[in-house]
Amino acid sequence: MKNKTPLEESLRASVEQYLEDLGDADPTNMYEMVINRIELPLLQLTMSRVKNNQSRAAAMLGLTRNTLRKKLLAHKLLEQR
Repeated sequence: MKNKTPLEESLRASVEQYLEDLGDADPTNMYEMVINRIELPLLQLTMSRVKNNQSRAAAMLGLTRNTLRKKLLAHKLLEQR
């Protein structure tokens, strides 16, 4: 079994805690919730690192610039024109 990264370990611990906090209740839309919680800080940190240069951010993230713009708009990190 390969070694887990600190990011993977942190995510696993967070999801385990979330499920534990729910008790017997079943979560809904868990995948979307986790992706959104990860995506927002990832976008914020990347955009900050590249001083809001969308082309550089898209390249760093492995996204097209158009997909990056859609995600920035969805997270209200970019004003719609």
